Amino acid sequence: MSTLELRGLSKSFGQTVAVEGFDLSVSAGELVCLLGPSGSGKSTVLRMVGGFERPTAGQILIGGSDSARIPPERRPTSMMFQSHALWPHMTVAQNIGFGLRLRRLSRVETDRRVDEALEMVGLQGYGGRKPSQLSGGQQQRVALARSLVLEPQILLLDEPFASLDQHLRERLREEVRDLQARLGITMLFVTHGQDEALSIADRIVVMDRGQVQQVDRPDRLYRAPETPFVAGFIGTMNLIAGEVKAGRFLAEGFAFSASIPDGPALLAVRPEAVAVEPGQGPARLLRATDFGSHVVLEIDLPDGVRIKALRNAVPAISQGAPVTLTARSWQLFRQDRVVLQCDPQPEIAHA
Repeated sequence: MSTLELRGLSKSFGQTVAVEGFDLSVSAGELVCLLGPSGSGKSTVLRMVGGFERPTAGQILIGGSDSARIPPERRPTSMMFQSHALWPHMTVAQNIGFGLRLRRLSRVETDRRVDEALEMVGLQGYGGRKPSQLSGGQQQRVALARSLVLEPQILLLDEPFASLDQHLRERLREEVRDLQARLGITMLFVTHGQDEALSIADRIVVMDRGQVQQVDRPDRLYRAPETPFVAGFIGTMNLIAGEVKAGRFLAEGFAFSASIPDGPALLAVRPEAVAVEPGQGPARLLRATDFGSHVVLEIDLPDGVRIKALRNAVPAISQGAPVTLTARSWQLFRQDRVVLQCDPQPEIAHA
């Protein structure tokens, strides 16, 4: 395993800037996820680290050595793509050992490492089968074994489970996390799935339009987003526009002390932080949907904004009835940055 450091990494395709000024340090043995919507630049970053794209500017330091101009076959990295990309005419063992044969390892050494890789991914005894004789999940394990057999210092994964069904995807990502912890290998994992990133990553890099929005632990990203984009992208968030006047934030349904200069501000409140009680205010309960483990309340505000709240049980509030809203935690944003945060219990009341 090795460290990875990206300094000022940028990539342009003609006049289109895909990645700009990207900085990241990954510790040895750490699993870091690049998370963002389509077109955010996360796969471009991964391909630059793997050597499949050449940076327009910046450095790629692997174990302290700049690898930005080294071809992919000479880098101490291995990349697992979304597509299995298995050779259909080769057996499982031949697919896994292909890269070793290119490195001119002996037959005995190749066979030994292929057997070890098969055991690591739980496919002992499958070496003689063809890819067509395997399930989708088994084929993905073969692709993982093919990456691991090269003994990379850094393993790169580009949305490897996107083509699988949800149940299989959840099982495989747990297996990858267990395998990563057991081997202590450094991993850079690209995904657009929040649940996937939150469940397996040591840290998450949230990207938008080629730039880093926030780098943090999963729990911090959820509880302390630093930008409105992160607040809205990670999980479910109520975003309510309002204004600060004379030290108080005012919006439809909410008002509370805010020790920041007067001016517009954006309130962010998680559904589980919103309490809903019968009241006489302008907010009204639209509907309550019981999901078994929790109840989602949808509340309409007079300005047309609809917010959500979570409860453990269906409240004794009739549909269309006025309600009072309070919150246990929140963030205020201004000019795309957080300016005030209250957690866990702000002084907050109905406007």
